[in-house]
Amino acid sequence: MQLTTQEWEIGLGRNLRELRLRQNMDQRELAERADVALNAVKRLESGKGAHLTSLINVLRALGRADWLDTLAPQVSVSPLQVLKGGPMPRRRASRARKGSRV
Repeated sequence: MQLTTQEWEIGLGRNLRELRLRQNMDQRELAERADVALNAVKRLESGKGAHLTSLINVLRALGRADWLDTLAPQVSVSPLQVLKGGPMPRRRASRARKGSRV
């Protein structure tokens, strides 16, 4: 089953709220520690979205910046692939050729 964007936002908001409450912090205190507006915290927790910068700051303030690593893991090149002369990682996207399907 694949979640919708709204379901992901709601789930993430619930997790942030639970984490904040486990640390015995109210929304105002979290907003101050994260250096974001109180409304940003409220929007995140309610699943209504916020700026990515606000999410990053809130996660840092909650001591969970490690969550960000799971969202965007570092992509690495396999040393074996390089030794075997395998294809090098792409550095840019190419345009579709006329008549070809993407």
